[in-house]
Amino acid sequence: MRLFWMIPLVLACVSCMAREPHVVLNGEAFSVELAETRDKQTLGLMFRDELPDDHGMLFLFPVEAMRSFWMKNTRIPLDIFYFDQELRLINVQTARPCRVRNCPVYPSTAPAKYVLELNAGKAEELGAQPGDRLELHLD
Repeated sequence: MRLFWMIPLVLACVSCMAREPHVVLNGEAFSVELAETRDKQTLGLMFRDELPDDHGMLFLFPVEAMRSFWMKNTRIPLDIFYFDQELRLINVQTARPCRVRNCPVYPSTAPAKYVLELNAGKAEELGAQPGDRLELHLD
């Protein structure tokens, strides 16, 4: 009888998870925080000591443009994936933590509309190559 009550609870939890914003890259899903506003984009993943392996941050820009990220006050190494408006991978940069005033800059090599930050090493683990497609599931 207890099992009967557990099934709806499990289904409810699964449906909640399905609504969480996520992306899929090369068959692997990542829950993402959305950086849609200038304030969220400026803060990014600063001051965080860890990022779960299956999580990231997705930066959504209104138009394609050359993008450049720097890691001031970022404590964890990250792979920065740049995507064009068709969600094709342009390039990946691996960024190291930076706690000094003059941090290095990590640019896109072509105009990008979407930027995904994941833990460093994910690009290699996924075998990410220019032209790979990103799937967005933001609803």
